[in-house]
Amino acid sequence: MGEIKKGNKAQINIELDASVAEGIYSNLAIINHSVSEFVVDFVNIMPGIPKNKVKSRIILTPQHAKRLTKALQENVKRFEQAHGEIKDYEQPPMPLNFGPTGQA
Repeated sequence: MGEIKKGNKAQINIELDASVAEGIYSNLAIINHSVSEFVVDFVNIMPGIPKNKVKSRIILTPQHAKRLTKALQENVKRFEQAHGEIKDYEQPPMPLNFGPTGQA
């Protein structure tokens, strides 16, 4: 990865692999931390699956975790300004409610 300087700002050249570009869906994040790192596990909880798996794990320094938190807060604010308030539960119901089972 090279770095390109443009004016006073440095730009980082980042490659996005096709398999990573597809993304991974998650409806649950589990966050743990130690003195030196934050660990965020992303899980996809689905009905009828007795044991769900961690789909992705991201490990961050405390400083990077704080910057990520700030960036998420800023982006949620912009989203809500454009699309209205995001409704959320005080505490999501566990297990996640997928509604009644359909029949075919």
